[in-house]
Amino acid sequence: MTDSPFFPKPASTEALLLTARQAAAALAISERTLYTLTKRGELPAVRIGAAVRYDRRDVQALIERLKGPARAQEGGR
Repeated sequence: MTDSPFFPKPASTEALLLTARQAAAALAISERTLYTLTKRGELPAVRIGAAVRYDRRDVQALIERLKGPARAQEGGR
């Protein structure tokens, strides 16, 4: 299929949402820890029927929040 105004070529084949296994692997944590973070409200989950998925941007935002205070301490040295 060619790229056309009616059938545009997808911008990326990268999935927008991650499975729990993928999100846990991206964070280098266990799925149990991932579910704990979700239950505490620290990492939002997207529920589609019975499927639970994680937005890549939310995973990245969690990383930024967790490393934020350490950066502030390093800057003050």
